[in-house]
Amino acid sequence: MTDSILDEAYGRLIDTGPERDGWLSNHAPMAVEALAARGREGDVHRWIDGYADLLEDRPRGIAPIRPAEWRDPLGDPVRTGDWLDFFARETALAPWRTVLATWWPRLLPGIAAGATHGVIRVGHAVRALRDAETRERVSELGQGLAYWAARWQPLAPAGSGPYRASDPRSALDAVPLIADQRYGARSRLAQLAAMPSWAITAGAVPVIPMGEVAAAETSAATIAAVADAAVARFATHGHRDPVMLVHAATAPTAVLRVLPELPAGLHQASLAAAWAASAAVTAAYSAPTPRAAPSGDYSPDEVIDRAAAGGDPHAIKFADAAVDAFARTGDRRHLTASATATTDIG
Repeated sequence: MTDSILDEAYGRLIDTGPERDGWLSNHAPMAVEALAARGREGDVHRWIDGYADLLEDRPRGIAPIRPAEWRDPLGDPVRTGDWLDFFARETALAPWRTVLATWWPRLLPGIAAGATHGVIRVGHAVRALRDAETRERVSELGQGLAYWAARWQPLAPAGSGPYRASDPRSALDAVPLIADQRYGARSRLAQLAAMPSWAITAGAVPVIPMGEVAAAETSAATIAAVADAAVARFATHGHRDPVMLVHAATAPTAVLRVLPELPAGLHQASLAAAWAASAAVTAAYSAPTPRAAPSGDYSPDEVIDRAAAGGDPHAIKFADAAVDAFARTGDRRHLTASATATTDIG
């Protein structure tokens, strides 16, 4: 990607808050990174211009967060400004990979933060940093971590039973749906705790036969397979709530993008969290009955162009994830799913 364009975009967004209208996520940093990563730098500033009216100012802090006292303000959105100040300091004092490795295991149990937008924003920032380490990208990682910390929200606990011995698509198809899908993400995810089958579902990470390979490789392959399955499944189950169901794919995609920068000892926990997040979004937003699989023959460039032309950030991020899935599998149904998402989201 062209370094200067993305860095310019991050510079335009640096004084904006991570949310708007109460607790809706600011999607601009994620969408512009996806556009730049897919070679659409020419669309970046135009896209921000169209989104600008939705942006709000960066919130002010209340009181500094001391490093040893981080647990108390975790998950407190009133302290968002303090978390932004905190991670600005942390990323100035230590290499970004060190900050990431320190905070990833602290934040990972709260992967539901901001309807999974916390981890998704971090995933986009890490990919940008892997491409080029700049001041603007380090700052964006800090802001993503701050948003995750401020909205930190754990899912209902997973069980400790045996893992599901099936492929990820079958596992997602078997996820039970919540009873009441009338309200927002917080209400829906809170219902998981009352579902007798949720603990088993969340703990039943799909098994990918890998033979005698390193555990880290198994974790990466399984997270990728979960993301791929969620992309493909959107085509048949995304019609009830398309904007939100895309996160069943984009959340594990974000974890997968961060995984190479993490110590191997954090990979298994990352897999468990990625699966739980995808399963939770599926339970909360999937249509109860499938529609006919859509048809179409698209190229990666076509689905990115369709999403960019439509302008919706969820469609853009889903297209980005779908192109990754296609690159891994060669299965054009992933590209069709992206085109379907762009149409459904509108």
